[in-house]
Amino acid sequence: MTPEKKKQRRLRNLAFLSLLLLAVGGTFAFQAFNQRAINDRLNDVQVNVGGRVHDYYNRDTENKDVFVENYGERPIMARIRLSEFLETRQTGETDFTPLVSGSQRDQLDSWTTWIPSPDDINVRASIGNSNAFNRYSRLTFGWSRQGEYAPWYMPTFNHDNLDLMTAAAGHARDYIAGGGATDAVTDGATHPGAGTDAYWSENDDYENGSQGTTWPGIIATHTAAQNLQEQRAPMTIEQWNSLQDYQKIGDFWVIDHETGWAYWASLLEPGQATSYLLDAAEMLAAIEDTVFNGSYYYGIHVDSELISPGEEFTDEAGASGNLADFLTGIRNNAMDGEGSNPRADVDSPPSAFNFDAMLPGRVFTMEGEQYRYLEDMANGNHMIIRNEAIRNVSWEEQNDELVSWYAGLDDEVKAMVRPVNLPASGSVPDVAAGAVQWNPDYGPRFLPSNFNEAALGAVVNDVTTIASSGSGRAFALSLADVVRLSGSGRGFQNHAGRVGARSSFWWLRTPGISGDAWNVRQRQIGQLFTSPVTDFPDTGGVRPALIINQ
Repeated sequence: MTPEKKKQRRLRNLAFLSLLLLAVGGTFAFQAFNQRAINDRLNDVQVNVGGRVHDYYNRDTENKDVFVENYGERPIMARIRLSEFLETRQTGETDFTPLVSGSQRDQLDSWTTWIPSPDDINVRASIGNSNAFNRYSRLTFGWSRQGEYAPWYMPTFNHDNLDLMTAAAGHARDYIAGGGATDAVTDGATHPGAGTDAYWSENDDYENGSQGTTWPGIIATHTAAQNLQEQRAPMTIEQWNSLQDYQKIGDFWVIDHETGWAYWASLLEPGQATSYLLDAAEMLAAIEDTVFNGSYYYGIHVDSELISPGEEFTDEAGASGNLADFLTGIRNNAMDGEGSNPRADVDSPPSAFNFDAMLPGRVFTMEGEQYRYLEDMANGNHMIIRNEAIRNVSWEEQNDELVSWYAGLDDEVKAMVRPVNLPASGSVPDVAAGAVQWNPDYGPRFLPSNFNEAALGAVVNDVTTIASSGSGRAFALSLADVVRLSGSGRGFQNHAGRVGARSSFWWLRTPGISGDAWNVRQRQIGQLFTSPVTDFPDTGGVRPALIINQ
């Protein structure tokens, strides 16, 4: 919440916000189950697939931050739904009177689901009594600060994907830790922090147990990480439908205004955290007029469902129209253009694809390899790149690994691959890290502001092109390739889109100076840096690209 909004605090005698996570659990398939029923097969955990809802709340400042973190090793899909409850009591009265008849404080299923108007998420719709809260409470959605890129958070210590607790900080109350209490007093925090705005910042460290409280999870020291940048403000699915197809999948929240479910509009990769769905929850002056001499109780219930892309949300089978198309687009990492293509997780032969219909950023699986579609190069030519980097490969070993990987491709795939023009080994144009200046309008280290030959030399012209003769081959992208392919509507539309699948780092072919080389970082979420060429990271390595013709 901004400092200006903090000044707008109102009487809140018994006001509080409670938190309930109904579904976090997982196995190799990572399915969602509510906290009342655990499927026995969850005990057979083969891979760490998991997510955690973070809720930072401070009732004194009315700050309320809600987002999802993927702490696991596989991408997840996420959705969140809010419900509200308000009751009042004048002095001298014995009982509270609920705002919505029939709702009860201790019966969370009776609370009123927040439903936005189709064309404005800041106004509750006249569906199921949701609009009754417009007069008393203002919810602030998304996160935006002048001159700031994205907020920071402390990663969860709780990596048990069988544990249904949330990362609740400050006055937020995890439903399990708080024993289901709805009294505005019981402590149910499960995560460090005061719940105030911007509590965490870059380079903050926190050792679990070091300050008198051992939070659920491992005993370790974590460093603050940055949320993904909000690409667009949260919107309804009706507003989403008016976007161009290339704009419909990305780092932002989309709310189904018929059910209240808010969906993260892309796969959430390991090591990433969404931008905020909710940034503040403020009581309005009308509550003082209603309870001028008494008390009130206001609660928000945060419900969530986190799943593997190979699974379905609990009611997804009945989805149709825009919602069904949207969920398919999330799984494919892009909306399909004219024509159809197999889903991203369906391994298919080359003949099954219509590459002319693909939009940049689309993920697909072909003959055992998963790729990301980068661009249409005209005349039936298309540039694609392996979706996940091949790990434990240094920059010095990159060329050998490219040859080895290409040799193992299916013959039908190799028959499509075009020869390319690349600089000779040892003569790839280099550029020092310090010579590149960055355009702040696109966030940290995403696009240079001085990418021209006068400033940086021949490196700006090292663009991969199709050769008129020769044999097909795999190659590593250059710095010039990555710059050219980055931005809205392109293969790497944002920082998160650059990171290899399963949060993998990858080398470019462009050297720096003094024994280093350019790469795309995974921890710094898609930023461009240089590192020593001898680095042998298990977090990534080489990411082969191809130009194919269909």
